[in-house]
Amino acid sequence: MTHKQLIGPRSGSTSADLKRSPGHFHRLPDDLLRDASTRLGVMSMLFAVLWVLGTVAGHLAFHVMQPDNPGWTKVDAGEWIAVVSVIVSIALYAYTRRGDRDPQFVLDLGLWYMVYTALALSIVFHLGGLPAGMAITPEISWIGAVVVIFAAIIPTTEKKVLIAGLAAVSMNPISMLLLAMQGRGFGSRWLVLVMHYPDYFLVGVAVVISHVVTKLGHQVTRAREMGSYQLGELLGKGGMGEVYKATHRMLARPAAIKLIRPEMLGAIDDEAAKLAVTRFKREAEAAANLRSKHTVELYDFGVTADGTLYLVMEFLEGMDLETLVKQKGPLPNGRVVHILRQVCESLEEAHATGLVHRDIKPANIHLGRVGLRHDFVKVLDFGLVKETASAKMGDSLSTIPGQLALGTPGYMAPEMALGEPIDGRADIYALGCVAYYLLTGELVFEAETAVQMIARHLQASPIPPSERTDNRVSPDLERLILKCLSKDPMARPQTATQLIQALEFIPTEGWTEDQARRWWEANSRPAVSGDSSAISGVLQPTIAIAKVGSESSNLN
Repeated sequence: MTHKQLIGPRSGSTSADLKRSPGHFHRLPDDLLRDASTRLGVMSMLFAVLWVLGTVAGHLAFHVMQPDNPGWTKVDAGEWIAVVSVIVSIALYAYTRRGDRDPQFVLDLGLWYMVYTALALSIVFHLGGLPAGMAITPEISWIGAVVVIFAAIIPTTEKKVLIAGLAAVSMNPISMLLLAMQGRGFGSRWLVLVMHYPDYFLVGVAVVISHVVTKLGHQVTRAREMGSYQLGELLGKGGMGEVYKATHRMLARPAAIKLIRPEMLGAIDDEAAKLAVTRFKREAEAAANLRSKHTVELYDFGVTADGTLYLVMEFLEGMDLETLVKQKGPLPNGRVVHILRQVCESLEEAHATGLVHRDIKPANIHLGRVGLRHDFVKVLDFGLVKETASAKMGDSLSTIPGQLALGTPGYMAPEMALGEPIDGRADIYALGCVAYYLLTGELVFEAETAVQMIARHLQASPIPPSERTDNRVSPDLERLILKCLSKDPMARPQTATQLIQALEFIPTEGWTEDQARRWWEANSRPAVSGDSSAISGVLQPTIAIAKVGSESSNLN
């Protein structure tokens, strides 16, 4: 059989790849900006605490110094400014926690917050005027320190830092001049400016810091370039790695890139890491040769300079079946049959080429629109398939010490849990579990730990789906699902083709393209999942039994 070669594998970006126009990285990746906005929120909350502590400490100090002066119990203008500042700080903290906000806008708002904080500090410090006999001398104020802190926290352009910083440090002389007009003694107006010139120097320091911070962010962006693709928005992260939306540099084609570090595959030393990469490349090439329209398309793969493995897949709109059932509840019989037949078409090709998926579950089956077709199925995570000849519990992506075998207990075939050689019938069992979940909204077996779940798949008989839901379940469909869930692989449909044929003879109310189109129009939402494999596949916790005998209690 002639195998189609992918574009790759690649091993990091070349120097030519990294050459860009000066404005190419003007905006940092959204996930870096979101991290910075989170830091901004933490800092605003810290400022709220400091306003409270500072006000309380001021009252206590006044009482210690002038215990007989009843004025220490009164709330003056400075305290009211502190109250307003606490409210503003908490409001900014809450705003940064909103997931639907543009992170760049949040950071720009942070610069305005810096200017407001500078104004509040300057008024509080200068409300009482200068003590009698005190000379005006140059000094670095708290405002200068705040400007430097914000420059280190908020990655933004040097121009924005310069403008916001000058506005902030100017609040000291401006407030002093305004208060002087009300009769507060601050001496010569020129001396007021001279007093705070060190703060203006700190603005220059802040600009340099901002340049360094932003440059580091740009270096991270360049380092994230995977082959011909430029990483963008972070779509999701989990125990196995991260997934980003990406764009092809020349074609502007959206894609989803899944990053998997060697240690996530169990590589405990350099030799094991090399073996993991070798297996990864072999299996990625095998997955790339799957041409079924219901298998997620693999565009590219490779290994970065730091050893991170990456898969580039088509970017899909819609949702995975787990999300669908959690949000909308169990599905009608006709729609379940419609989905199962498409999944079988994907598995039919994989099994015919000697591959077994090993992790069929609702989170790895994507449903959405492709072209003019609605409720179009894409099977995900074929980057982790195994060859049938060697597909055993102990032979996962790479047979290396400490390696965890992949799989999800709630959908794991008995022979797979026992570590026996498996074939496509293990996927048939898992697909039976998926059908059960689609009809009932419940797992075939419930358990508190992974070990208990696996034990029930090995020993317990499933309750018929019709007894787990109030919805009508077709008796013929129920019998077929229970047949797929047979402990003995010989008692199941032997191939995906046989399962398709059995599904064709099940009388249901049907599920037409017109019904699917109307459903998606009524339930459309802006969220997308790019190879949702990204978010809903390998990134969700997958459970396995370690080769060395350790157990995982995390249930997916």
